[in-house]
Amino acid sequence: MSHPLAHPVHSFHIPVMGTGFTIRTPLKVARYGISSVISLVDDCLIEQMREKISAEAGEEFTAIGGREDDARARRITAYLDLLDRQVTRQVERLRASVFEAGSDITHYFELLPDSPLKTLYERMRRTRDDRERDALQAALRREVAPGAIDVNIMTKLDQDRFHRGGELVPQGSDALSALRGYARSGLRSSVVLSAGLNRRLFSYLGEFDEFVPDGAGEIRKRIILKVNDFRSAHLQGNLLARLGLWVSEYRVESGLNCGGHAFGGKGQLLGPVLADFRRERRRLTEELGEIRERALARLGRASDAAAACRVTVQGGIGTADEDAMLRSHYAVDGTGWASPFLLCPEVVSIDDESLKKVSEAREEDVVLSDNSPLGVPFWSLRTSASEAVRQARIDEGNPGSPCPKGYLVSNTEFTQAPICTASRAYQRRKLKEIADSDQPAAEKTAQWDAVVTKACICHDLAGGATITAGIDPAARTAVCCGPNTVYFSRVASLREMVDHVYGRAALPLAPGRPHMFLKELSLHVERARAAAGNRRQELICAAGRGAAETKQNLLEGIRHYREVAAEVVAERREEFLAGLESLREELERLLPEALDAPASISAPLSDGPRRRATG
Repeated sequence: MSHPLAHPVHSFHIPVMGTGFTIRTPLKVARYGISSVISLVDDCLIEQMREKISAEAGEEFTAIGGREDDARARRITAYLDLLDRQVTRQVERLRASVFEAGSDITHYFELLPDSPLKTLYERMRRTRDDRERDALQAALRREVAPGAIDVNIMTKLDQDRFHRGGELVPQGSDALSALRGYARSGLRSSVVLSAGLNRRLFSYLGEFDEFVPDGAGEIRKRIILKVNDFRSAHLQGNLLARLGLWVSEYRVESGLNCGGHAFGGKGQLLGPVLADFRRERRRLTEELGEIRERALARLGRASDAAAACRVTVQGGIGTADEDAMLRSHYAVDGTGWASPFLLCPEVVSIDDESLKKVSEAREEDVVLSDNSPLGVPFWSLRTSASEAVRQARIDEGNPGSPCPKGYLVSNTEFTQAPICTASRAYQRRKLKEIADSDQPAAEKTAQWDAVVTKACICHDLAGGATITAGIDPAARTAVCCGPNTVYFSRVASLREMVDHVYGRAALPLAPGRPHMFLKELSLHVERARAAAGNRRQELICAAGRGAAETKQNLLEGIRHYREVAAEVVAERREEFLAGLESLREELERLLPEALDAPASISAPLSDGPRRRATG
């Protein structure tokens, strides 16, 4: 049996969604061979879920207090080990179950995509020979492998922690503690590093044997980088290779057409980025492999010279045709499906109220907001319970929220200790400063709006899990769904969603849903439109100095899509091309000031060769 980390039985995975939506997803899907990702941001939620799941499983629970030594890392280790034990038991029971309608082992094989393993299963079902059937069933049981329990660390959420006396806790920052908690767990899976480069975290990875080959050349824990373009992948992969570390997977994510925080970059579109990976993948692997070999030799470590790397993609995928196109035309090894699974309570943790609001969401309800205290655009469901409470506090003249967890504290404008810009403590001070200033009324209003829009996402994103688990029935859930969510409306089972991914059945989609590439492009155009209207520099790179580069990248992306339209859309080619041309014309109207872009790029689309948009 091949190792599921290198050769998963499913071609899709379930990415991390907020802090709570996928916190217990491995217990729901891993036994069926489906990999998923949980967030390590909220160790308070992790400890609450460990207590809840331990009680359900009849396991003894010993609390780890938040003020105990290395509490964050120890909580994470304990929770991951609990999940590992539970999934192992689930798989053992699944292997022992009977091949009959409705059984777990039948469910396992019926969910599989077309593959040699699925063919073997179908052969077993068709045979009339009892001896052959028994032999085939024994072979199938041996092939059962769980999906990976992967974890996500946002690299930029790495605030230092201090002892009560003010002394810095060595290696006690949030990201380092989370990594240590994962590294000490018994999991054989991957850590997904997202949100960019953190040199301190990268260096710390090299201190754990789990991330380098053992004596047999095996790596127990692997590294996945979530990136938006090839240049970022090359830079980060190079830094890790110099430490003897290998990136086993580059997880390419759309900058805008995704849930949660949106890192739009300078107009890099998903298709051209994937084309860069397809073209440069072999060179990347060989170049970084040589660097890593030298580093391992210098460190006296064993080598796994045959190390390979996967390339997967996520962000806005909504149909089986799009999924298949990404794997065939761009040669990616797998895809990530996130927001559609918010309508699958069999997979995610979501309360009934939020589930109803997600199913009823329209395009105007899912907005790229300023809600995040990180200062990064954040996809938010405008009708969520969290947003309703935030607005109610404003209406009552008491904006801001309590700050019960403090994972996003960073501001020291008014206090010596950092506080969160979504907190009542910060907003009260900041709004008074604005009110007391002698600025024009219009400027005061704009600044006031910018302050009160910040939301308590580090606590409220856990609501879907804490409400459904009975931990905090009064929680008010924040929902970080991406724009693709609005095209799905029907609550689905795991079987229905997987069949939709693989094209065996189709969930109903809203009429007029654009192709994922057109949707991403339209989001960039919308950002340009917003900048043209209000010039809010923090929301768009296409305003000011980056206008020419952004416009060039977008127009080159449009040209790329025109060149490959016959392969990526086939039957709807003319409609796709018409959409491209319409968006190109609007882009030209919105960004006429980007005059330093080459004339050949700004000109109407032609069939000429595509210039490279990214490194």
